[in-house]
Amino acid sequence: MEWSFQSAEELAAALGAGEVTSAELTEEAIARIERDDKVINAICVPDFDRARAAARRADRARARGEVRPLLGIPVTVKESYNLAGLPTTWGMPQHRDYVPVADAVQVSRIKAAGAVVLGKTNVPLGLQDIQTFNEIYGITNNPWDHDRTPGGSSGGSAAALASGFCALSLGSDLAGSLRTPAHFCGIYAHKPTLGLAATRGMVAPPAPALPVDLDLAVVGPMARTARDLTLLLDVMAGPDPLTLGKAHNVALPPARHDRLGDFRVLVLDEHPLIPTGAAVRAGVNRVADALADGGARVERHTPLLPDLTEAATLYMQLLISGSVARFPIESLEQLRTRVAGLSADDQSLDATRLRAMVFSHRDWLEATNRRELHRHGWRQLFAEFDAVVCPITPTPAFGHDHDPDPLARRIDVDGVEYPYFDQLVWAGLATMPGLPATAIPAGRTWNGLPVGVQLIGPMFEDRTPLRLAELLEQKIGGFQAPR
Repeated sequence: MEWSFQSAEELAAALGAGEVTSAELTEEAIARIERDDKVINAICVPDFDRARAAARRADRARARGEVRPLLGIPVTVKESYNLAGLPTTWGMPQHRDYVPVADAVQVSRIKAAGAVVLGKTNVPLGLQDIQTFNEIYGITNNPWDHDRTPGGSSGGSAAALASGFCALSLGSDLAGSLRTPAHFCGIYAHKPTLGLAATRGMVAPPAPALPVDLDLAVVGPMARTARDLTLLLDVMAGPDPLTLGKAHNVALPPARHDRLGDFRVLVLDEHPLIPTGAAVRAGVNRVADALADGGARVERHTPLLPDLTEAATLYMQLLISGSVARFPIESLEQLRTRVAGLSADDQSLDATRLRAMVFSHRDWLEATNRRELHRHGWRQLFAEFDAVVCPITPTPAFGHDHDPDPLARRIDVDGVEYPYFDQLVWAGLATMPGLPATAIPAGRTWNGLPVGVQLIGPMFEDRTPLRLAELLEQKIGGFQAPR
């Protein structure tokens, strides 16, 4: 039997029943990677020798009667996570030789749960793109169409899952980096509530792995089924043992409902700042129809929805001001000169991004105070609704575009071009207030490309969108292997 496209849950059952060993699963995964990854380029740092040793240990542990949630399951890890003995570069050539001596906290957790780590998956330069390519490891291709991107920045993980290279993968999300690759590659991903899963060791080199609280950014699970997302999230969830973990434990509330017909869902397919392409709109409507057919209460409008234009502006301000603090930019004087030249009437997202590059601390505090007002608005909305269904990006996977100036790139939405980074507004809808969001497959385009949507849930009620994802998977189907 071929195991490569089985879910982690199915693999765990087969391992428990003695139908297969972890060593056999690992050898099959390695063989598939060695055969197929030449054209996909998802696994940038293989770790096959240690994976084989881990698989043998898992088999011995199972023979002793040990039970762990990921015991013997082959997984991959995004390159941006520290994994002792392997390079962590974030795709930055100047750090190609940086090798951490300790695992990231999430790598430690999956290993303790028994996972077999096959290696690391490719990322864009500095994790700063919606595509996945860098000078060190090259270009990762979408398994559905090699001329298109798998998304970014967790594009290597999404491509690996869609190609059957692993059952689970660790990713991260700041600007849709879990959800966009899932949408482009036809898999599942979950952006947890901000702060739910410790991030220590998912840090740009050569910075030390400190237990800092990140603004906007999260780490999260990627898989081929909704139930597998929950399996991996349960391993990942919890505060850093060096800080809040000394006093706090995680006790996520159960999903609000267990039946599709009990859910109250708001469906959005229009954004005031960028249109939604026909293919993505069709995916949203497919999910909306399935919800209605299952008896859920489906609404398209509500006065409770926070203002989408202000939400996108706040998101860009927080995203860009945080990004330029971490990575080098052109001189501040040149930036200030460019900002001073902007018209006061120019409230475009391009202008918002430029102004955010020279934010003061006071500017940032004002933005984050407005964010709290949006969080309050979302709490009021989620008193009336259980989830929000909306796009992840306006289009399916687009063709590789490696223009060295990302600000010069454009995204084509049904024949009309828009600034490249404007497509992030949908991802920011959940990221800015720190809400959980589950990316699910929602069908195919006319030319066979995957299309996904996101299910946004109430803060720290991650099990609600995850359960809705599971019910929709049963209703409309889920992952399909690329043909």
